[in-house]
Amino acid sequence: MTAEPTAEPGCRWPVPPRDGYTVDDLFTLPDLPPHTELIDGSLVFVSPQRDFHSTMIDLLVMGLRRTAPRHVKVRREMTVVLDRRNGPEPDISVVRAEAVTGREQTRFKASDVLLAVEVVSPDSEARDRDTKPHKYAAAGIPHFWLVETSGAKQQPLVRSYELDPVSKVYASTGTHRDLLKLGVPYDIDIDITADALDEL
Repeated sequence: MTAEPTAEPGCRWPVPPRDGYTVDDLFTLPDLPPHTELIDGSLVFVSPQRDFHSTMIDLLVMGLRRTAPRHVKVRREMTVVLDRRNGPEPDISVVRAEAVTGREQTRFKASDVLLAVEVVSPDSEARDRDTKPHKYAAAGIPHFWLVETSGAKQQPLVRSYELDPVSKVYASTGTHRDLLKLGVPYDIDIDITADALDEL
């Protein structure tokens, strides 16, 4: 059952339904702010981005697209439907090429996603470190990266994880500074130095 877009007097947003919102609500409620996510049936609004967040996404997207084979596509900030109560929006997703169906597309299924990437922001730190990786793993997304800054100079740092298909838990496959070089989900070689970030 979807939410009725009715609000209490003086309330700007719709009153949540008793059992929480669904993915259908996420795509049909009017006037939601851009990049609204659905986590456990609750709408999550995103704060304005910091420069690191935006430029790090750009750096990784460019690097991922440079080496991407024809059977995958790289997308930024698209909703991934995990189940009827969860529609997070990874900062970057690597998806199967056949999952890209047209310019009006607004979402992907979890089964179409090979890699989900989250760049940590102060307002989303708990979701990026805990909530989302657990949900991505439970949904069967095979690879996950957590991106943050390290040290006083705020150098980029990428932690890579791979899904154990039996336990449905991510296992660490490395911590990457300066160079992000991996063989999964395809051959990846990205300069992630502070200099590379500053050039953008």
